[in-house]
Amino acid sequence: MSDNSLAALPRVFRAGDPGYDPELEGFQLGFPSRPEVVVGATGTDDVRAAVAHAAAHGLPVGVRATGHGVAAAAEGGLLISTKRMDGVRIDPVARTARIEAGVRWRQVVAAAGPYGLAPLNGSAPGVGAVSYTLGGGLGLLGREFGYAADHVRSLEVVTADGRLRRVTPSSDPDLFWALLGGGHNFGVVTGLETGLMPVERLYGGALSFDGRLREEVVVGYLDWLATVPETLTSALAVMVHPNMDQVPQFLRGRYTLSVRIVFTGDAAEGERLVAPLREIGPTVTDSLREMPYTRSATIHNDPEQPHPYWGDSAMVSALDAGTLTELLAMTGPDAPTMCIVQVNPLGGALARQPEVPNAVPYREAAFLVRGLSPLAGPDPAAVREVYGRFFGRLAPVTVGRSLNFVFGDGARTEGLYDGETVRRLGELKARYDPANLFRRNYNIRPATS
Repeated sequence: MSDNSLAALPRVFRAGDPGYDPELEGFQLGFPSRPEVVVGATGTDDVRAAVAHAAAHGLPVGVRATGHGVAAAAEGGLLISTKRMDGVRIDPVARTARIEAGVRWRQVVAAAGPYGLAPLNGSAPGVGAVSYTLGGGLGLLGREFGYAADHVRSLEVVTADGRLRRVTPSSDPDLFWALLGGGHNFGVVTGLETGLMPVERLYGGALSFDGRLREEVVVGYLDWLATVPETLTSALAVMVHPNMDQVPQFLRGRYTLSVRIVFTGDAAEGERLVAPLREIGPTVTDSLREMPYTRSATIHNDPEQPHPYWGDSAMVSALDAGTLTELLAMTGPDAPTMCIVQVNPLGGALARQPEVPNAVPYREAAFLVRGLSPLAGPDPAAVREVYGRFFGRLAPVTVGRSLNFVFGDGARTEGLYDGETVRRLGELKARYDPANLFRRNYNIRPATS
């Protein structure tokens, strides 16, 4: 494809053009990008033209749907904005969804719900479904069904040579493996087909405890995890609630520990399973109930308002009550910045290799530990100092980091993959993108001979 086809596209923006700044708007405000050119893609032909232009002019390429997972601030290059590519098609017989590059999870949940089906979406309905899946995809139903990447049937991707490829396990097994877990390193995924789960309703919500019960909650929660089936996925979220309009008045400034629960069994069994948690002590809030899956976003109530933030993660082999209590003391009300800590127990289907292997690493990990802080006010260096001590305390049991839960630290890619996965991804990068065109991301460099 000729690189001069960029001029024919309807939405191409350069600095100073009307529409340039609005096209760059996204969820993450802490690490702004100022690309040389932004292409607001409406379909695969626009993407192919953008990639051809970038290759011809040696411009690094970034891809953005919603802007949640921005790797780092960047100047120059070419950004492909996929937010207008928002088609969803459900096949209720095959139990699949065909999702275009700019689709948000709320669209897939809403489209699948009338058929009694659910995608393997995460907690935040505004996150881009494709980017989330390319990073692995740890979702609300993870322990029962595994990673979102484990259920992908096919992908459509524009590679560095400008070709649009339909990639399946049989057509391109190596590229299929690399795309699912490799993020945006191997091309621009314009759409994918993924399996849906036969989940119409669930029992879920959150139990929140006052921070003065921190030690009791930590001990009780970790003990309780040994008693629950794979059909129950949970998380422990700990924070001092901000003084914001969207936060209920009685929670503003309050330090809480919240156990979030998703269980696909019936409500009576759910009540039986959570009874030991209620015995820990009085709750600040209790939203556990039966609900349609289409209401699952209310379990975590993730923020919808764009804001600046920094975060990192650790995949750990074990987590004991003493260590977790110490970590929460570091990041509690006395911390120099607001810290949001979340612990996700793994195991179950997340620990098993899917029928068709992919590049999602660290399935042996027992927990994912995440730390995130807003950047509106505190010095970013102070935020990094807090988490330097936090993740340093976890170092003896850390096996790696999770690509989907690293925010604004694009220069630091160590630990995102194990050594063998890095080696294989590097070799495939050299085959499919030897010039490292797709590098405005958590970059995998092409292997050198």
